[in-house]
Amino acid sequence: QVQLVESGGGLVQPGGSLRLTCAFSGSIFSIYVMGWYRQAPGKQRELVATIGGSTNYADSAKGRFTISRDNAKNTVYLQMNSLKPEDTAVYYCNARSTYRNYWGQGTQVTVSS
Repeated sequence: QVQLVESGGGLVQPGGSLRLTCAFSGSIFSIYVMGWYRQAPGKQRELVATIGGSTNYADSAKGRFTISRDNAKNTVYLQMNSLKPEDTAVYYCNARSTYRNYWGQGTQVTVSS
């Protein structure tokens, strides 16, 4: 059974940076497309970025966020720079293969002065 454990969230001032980490276990990491999604209060969960053979970013993340993965460490990262208050949300790690889709428990990111 795949397990995803996020870390790295917290409170940061506007313009600041955070790096989220998602540790993957329970299967072959390299076969999964990994992604970060977020959900703000009262809103639907939305894509932030994915990484498989290539990377894909939401328009809101382009130029500010960078997704990366280390297949040797079974870990995916989300480097977030120039954070804005509207980036405040619970950020979820996702692992997707042809037949499976897994979610982490989420980590809170709050951007506020």
